[in-house]
Order: sequence, then structure tokens, then C-alpha cells
Amino acid sequence: MSKINTILFDFDGTLMNTNELILGSWQHTFKTITGKEGEPEAIHRTFGETLAKSMGEFFPDFPLEEGIEIYRGYQVGRFADCISPFPGMVELVQELKKRGYKTAVVTSRLRPTTMEGLEKFQLDKIFDAIVTMEDCTKHKPDPEPALIALEKLGVKPEEAMMIGDSKFDIGCANNAGVASVLVNWAVAIYDKEKEGIFKPDYVIEEAEDIFQILGI
Repeated sequence: MSKINTILFDFDGTLMNTNELILGSWQHTFKTITGKEGEPEAIHRTFGETLAKSMGEFFPDFPLEEGIEIYRGYQVGRFADCISPFPGMVELVQELKKRGYKTAVVTSRLRPTTMEGLEKFQLDKIFDAIVTMEDCTKHKPDPEPALIALEKLGVKPEEAMMIGDSKFDIGCANNAGVASVLVNWAVAIYDKEKEGIFKPDYVIEEAEDIFQILGI
């Protein structure tokens, strides 16, 4: 492996624990549209997709924008109070910065709530780049989000590593030629999916395992 000097972080399910908030948002949407809740496993499998894509898959006959409004409306006033960093992730980012690594957030989430979450935990100024859904024309697992981050940072793919919790994150990293790392606390990927372009280069049990991969 070339010398890694840059770490890209997914937001939802990797850096921040938004799992229950996202599940709750979907269940609210399901109950509003169909009168009953959706299957949690089916919902988990969409984690990492863009909201529009998942909405279209779940409710192909329902107006897309109306469905998105229902989903996002649930999070209004709840978002900041319902999220928290996964253990060790804030400390990991801080230590990487101290050691001179470049860091970036690469997420399919919209910028306003991404920034709200980062600001709550004083992480908004620590990242060298933040790539959100609005910055991209194509989305994970397409390589574009990761490549945009690398361009902003002036870094080559072989110099970077991307940490994520879904097959979409891993696919994005692998398609971009970036080392891929799957967090073991992921709820959005299953063993049978960890194949081909979705096979991670590394799996970490806890945040600190990144130091061992980097050899520091």
C-alpha cells in the first residue's frame, strides 16, 4: 500500500450514530403513507443510499417530493438531540489531525444537517473538506463523492482511505481506487454482500484499529 495521508469518513452510521433516527424517520414515513410500519431489515439495507433512491424503491407510486417531505419533517427538531458519535470516533479524528493526516467527510446527507451534527460535537472546523449530496451529480457507490473530496484535498486515490458502514461506502471507495474500511458496528451490510466491488480491504472492530492499519 502507498503511504496513506488522508482519511475519508462517512457520516451516518460511521462517524455518527444516526441509526435510530433514520429508522424512526422511515417508520414515520411508512405509517403516514401505508398505515403500517416497514420491515426494519429492509430499511437497514437502504442505509447509505440517497433518500430519493430509497424513497422511490419503497413507494414507487407515491409522489417522490411529498415522501421526502414527510421523512425530513420527522427529523425537524429531533436531529441534533437524537445523534451521537460512535465510541472513539471523535478522538480518532482529533488524533489523526494532530499527526498531520488530512481528513474529510463524504456523505449522501444534505449539508445543513451534516453541519448541524458536526457543529454539535465541535467537528465542523476540524475536517479539511466536507462533501455532501449537493456537491455531487452521482452518488455512492459511484466514485464521484470520494473523488470530489480527493480533488478538494489535492490527494491521489492511492494516498487515501475511506471508512464506511454500508456497501455503498465500500463500493464508492473501491471504485475510486481508495483503500476501503468497513466498521464492524454497521447495520447496513450483510456478509453475503461483501463481495466484488463491495468487498472491504479492512474491517475494524473499534475506531482505534485504524492506527494499526496505518502502522502508527
